[in-house]
Amino acid sequence: MKRILTIFGTRPEAIKMAPVVRELQRRAEVLTSITCVTAQHRELLDQVLLDFALIPDVDLDLMEPGQDLYDITSRVLVQLRDVLKQVKPDMVLVHGDTTTAMAAALAAFYQEIPVGHVEAGLRTFCLSAPFPEEMNRQVVGRLATLHFAPTVRNRANLIRENLPQERIHVTGNTVIDALLYMKERILHDPDVHARVAKKIADLGLSSPGRNGEHLVLVTGHRRENFGKGFDDICTALADLVTRRNDIRIIFPVHLNPHVKSVVERRLGRHQHVQLVPPLDYETFIWLMHQSKLILTDSGGIQEEGPALGKPVLVMRETTERPEGVEAGTVRLVGTEPKAIVDGVLCLLDDPEAYSAMACAVNPYGDGQAAQRICDAIEIFFGLRKRVR
Repeated sequence: MKRILTIFGTRPEAIKMAPVVRELQRRAEVLTSITCVTAQHRELLDQVLLDFALIPDVDLDLMEPGQDLYDITSRVLVQLRDVLKQVKPDMVLVHGDTTTAMAAALAAFYQEIPVGHVEAGLRTFCLSAPFPEEMNRQVVGRLATLHFAPTVRNRANLIRENLPQERIHVTGNTVIDALLYMKERILHDPDVHARVAKKIADLGLSSPGRNGEHLVLVTGHRRENFGKGFDDICTALADLVTRRNDIRIIFPVHLNPHVKSVVERRLGRHQHVQLVPPLDYETFIWLMHQSKLILTDSGGIQEEGPALGKPVLVMRETTERPEGVEAGTVRLVGTEPKAIVDGVLCLLDDPEAYSAMACAVNPYGDGQAAQRICDAIEIFFGLRKRVR
C-alpha cells in the first residue's frame, strides 16, 4: 500500500483535484488516499468540498483576514512540516500554480518526499503575468518528481526545461473530468437538479435568457488586474449594457476586497448587471451552460467554457493556455474597454464568428485525466506495468 497525500487550498484546486481524490479512493486496494486542505480560500473552498462530498483528513484552516503572500507561504510551509511527519506519505500531490501548491511542494522536498504535479507544464514565460502564479508553477516544476501535463505542448515546455521525459505524462486536464461529472449530475440526478434549481431561483436567476436576452457570464480575480485593470473591466461592462438592452451580465464577485469594492461601486446600480456572491460549483456549471459567452481572467474557465461549447474572451494580455487560443475556443482581449466591448459585440452580432468559437474542438481532454494520473502513480511505484 502506498500513501498518497493530496494537498490543496483554493476553490479551483479543489475542483480539479476532486476527480483525482475520487479515483485514488477507488483504488483503495493499492493506494491509500489522504487529503489535506490549507483553506487558503476558506469559504470558496468549502463550497466545492460540499459539492463533491469531500471530507478532508487534515484541515489546516490557515485563512486569516488581510493575509498576503508572505503570510500564506510561511503558514503553509511551517504547518505542513508536522503533517508530513505524522502522515508519512509516499507521495504528495499538488495542483497547478497556487501559493499552497508551491509551499506544499517545497515542504515535501525538504522531507525528500516525491511530489506529483497535476496540471504541469503550463507557461507564459513571464514571471509577472499571471502573478505570482507563473513563478509558483515553475518552482513546483523544479521540485516535482512526476509531472502530469494536460497537453502535448505542456509536455514540450517541460522537456525544454530539461526534465526527464519518462517522468512526464500527458493526461488531459482534470477540470474536464470534474465538469463532465457535475454536468451529468445536474442533468440526470433529480435531487441535484432540484437543488440547483432552488439555488438559482433564490438568486433570482431562474430565467437567465428571458425576452431574448443574451446572458454574458463574467468572472475576475487576477492580481495583475487589481486597480486599473478592474476599473477598465467595469467600464467595458457598463458600456455594454448602456449600448444594448438585450445583454444581461451575471457577475459572481470574488470576495477579495481589491475586486469586490471596485465592482460593487462601479456596477452595483446597473439594471442589466446582476452581481451575485461567489457560487458553488454546480450552480456555476449551470450558469456556464446557460450563458451565451463568458468573459473571464480565470485559467480554468478557459478550459471549462469550450467543453460546454461557450466562447471565452480572456481579459488578460497573456495566457499559459495557448492551446485554446490556437484552437479558436478562446480569444485574448486584455482589459482595455474598447477591446472587451468589440469582442463581445462581434460574437453577438456575427453568427459565423460565434459558431467558429463555439464549435471548435476543445484541446484540454476527454474526462479521463484522473484515471491516467493514478495509472502513472501506480507505474512509478511498480504496482502496474507500463504500457508500451
